[in-house]
Amino acid sequence: MRCKLCSIALAGLLVASCATAPPQRPDNLCAIFQEKGSWYKAARKARKKWDLPVPLGMAFIHRESSFRSDARPKRQRLFGILPWRRPSDAFGYAQATDAAWADYKKATGARFAERDEIDDALDFIGWYNDRSHRQLGIAKSDAYRLYLAYYSGPTGYAKGTWRNNGAVQSYARKAADRTARYGEQLKRCEKRLNKKWWWF
Repeated sequence: MRCKLCSIALAGLLVASCATAPPQRPDNLCAIFQEKGSWYKAARKARKKWDLPVPLGMAFIHRESSFRSDARPKRQRLFGILPWRRPSDAFGYAQATDAAWADYKKATGARFAERDEIDDALDFIGWYNDRSHRQLGIAKSDAYRLYLAYYSGPTGYAKGTWRNNGAVQSYARKAADRTARYGEQLKRCEKRLNKKWWWF
């Protein structure tokens, strides 16, 4: 029994060690891309494919997972003490649920996409926002309304379930505010980043 517990613990440590570490300065988009150049490449790719603004996609990921590749919703507490079930099966950078991820893979043909990969997460956000744009008429630059649709789902957004939910509106405002800040930061370093990664 002891060996079995040790094996489980070791497996957990190995999984944790494989997770990509969050950027050291998550509030500064230029610093993020300087530290993780492949992330800038992924953000540019999503922009080209889905017209996903780079600051918006990165702001959504910050809001959803704080750039933790293995992020999951916190467990609920049984009797306020014991760890219990998670409120949803959301996982990864974009906190995509199993159902939403399956829809994305089916719609795009991305059979091998993984929720803990930044390029796949940004592609998912681009696809999701493109769907919100087509189905709900939300501009692709409207971070506030896009986040409301992202959080509530297209049906929930259309029904206006978010209107009486102050928490969701607060999340959307924070996502929009960060999008604006990231946008201002990117203006100061995008030319330099493009020179560094021009061959991609």
